[in-house]
Amino acid sequence: MSAVPRRAPDDLLVHLRRARDHADRHYAEPLDLDALAGVAGISKYHFHRLFTRTYGVSPAAHLSRRRVERAQDLLRATNVTVTEVCHAVGFVSLGSFSSRFRDLVGETPSEFQRRWASTGAPRIPGCFVFMWGLAERRGSASKEKTPAGIGPSLVK
Repeated sequence: MSAVPRRAPDDLLVHLRRARDHADRHYAEPLDLDALAGVAGISKYHFHRLFTRTYGVSPAAHLSRRRVERAQDLLRATNVTVTEVCHAVGFVSLGSFSSRFRDLVGETPSEFQRRWASTGAPRIPGCFVFMWGLAERRGSASKEKTPAGIGPSLVK
């Protein structure tokens, strides 16, 4: 009996990497199995099976880890509230964000933020975080883009 391969065949690996990279770049957007499988260009069931076998975690778990990693960055370096961080990294529910964060990090987002705030390191104000795009607010992607140098009121 032959052993089950530990990763996807080479011809499919590039498709899995494309989907994984897409999830890593677009972690704050609503992504589901259908969307990621679409990026990979394979059926969602086959994609799920290959992704899990290749990377050792399901696509949903990978995306959740990326979101928590980004949340840690924001909680460490900014004065943004836990609720704002939750939505900025793509979680819809504060409860599911807090539960997942605690499962992966070992403490709640509030405890994590408090612990890092006690170090006395300077923190980036939340207004700068959102103004400069260090974290995206929900719905900001739908705003109309204008050509460089032209204010929105001048474009018709």
